[in-house]
This record gives sequence, C-alpha cells and structure tokens, in this order.
Amino acid sequence: MKLLFDESIPRQLGAHFSDRFEIQTAQQMGWAGSKNGDLLRLAASHGFNALITADQGIEYQQNLEDLPIPVVVMIASRTRIQELQPLVHRVVDVVTGNMQKRVYRVTE
Repeated sequence: MKLLFDESIPRQLGAHFSDRFEIQTAQQMGWAGSKNGDLLRLAASHGFNALITADQGIEYQQNLEDLPIPVVVMIASRTRIQELQPLVHRVVDVVTGNMQKRVYRVTE
C-alpha cells in the first residue's frame, strides 16, 4: 500500500510503519510546496492510496465530495516524532480498513 506524507509529517515517521507500506514524502516526490488540491491530484495520479497529513485545515480547504484519495489527518499537540508515533497504529487501522475517499481524523 502506497502512502504519501505531506510536508507536515516528518519523513522519519515512516520507520514506524510496517514493511507492507511503501511510504514517500511530498519532498521525495518533488512536490514540496504544492497546494493541497494539487498534491492530492498528483498523489492519486501516481497510485498513492492515501495522503497522511497533520494539516487540520485540509478538510475545510478541499471539496470533500471530490477528493481523489482518502486523507488521514494525524492530530497531536506537535508534529514531532514523539507526538505522532503513538498515532501510527490508528493510521494503520484506517488505511487497512474499508477506506473511502474522505478525511479521517486520528487522535489519542
């Protein structure tokens, strides 16, 4: 399963996901600085199954009925590994479940 981390998610968080996930960052793909709508379209066109972000505003910035792929928003006090790592198991539950093209919010 291919997951794309946007710029708000530290690249190192990928080490906390199992090997069954292929994780790339927006920076690695050359998409740094892309607006959320453009990033979602690029991710979908390159076969990503979901966008992982810490941007809590994304659901208010996008037309949720036209999302090209699901979005998982990790909600933590900060976007450091220490705060995000405990949420990884919840992200995995979402992306391995019956995912729809909508925004999922994961928190402690």
